[in-house]
Amino acid sequence: MPTIFAADYPFMDVFWTMLVFFFWVIWIWILITVLIDLFSRHDIGGGSKVLWSVFVIVLPYLGVFIYLITQGGAMAERKAAQVNASRQALDEHIRSVASSGGGGAAGEGDAAEQIRKAKELLDSGVIDQAEFDQLKSKALA
Repeated sequence: MPTIFAADYPFMDVFWTMLVFFFWVIWIWILITVLIDLFSRHDIGGGSKVLWSVFVIVLPYLGVFIYLITQGGAMAERKAAQVNASRQALDEHIRSVASSGGGGAAGEGDAAEQIRKAKELLDSGVIDQAEFDQLKSKALA
């Protein structure tokens, strides 16, 4: 009696190929994620990065799994910190654009704010009276 293998059925052959391809893509994704995390770290030096890179490239499965086991929690913390820093930078940019009126016509509050800042610069000695007058006339225009 002949044995039946999964490759004898076209559907199972296609399914197996898809499964292998899926795991290959996931593996490449994990490898790239580990390398990106490794090279974006600021808490280790170049020598440690080289050793980890060699370990991950020469023994890829073992290297990646050991990196994920030993550095997985820190990877998540670094990623969260990076996302928070990006979000804060975006929020700050939005606030600066909103407070300047978005490059459009300045309102009275915006002009008063610009004059107040220019007066602070004048009082601190950063600019002279002529520059203050120029900034004031620009704000009022």
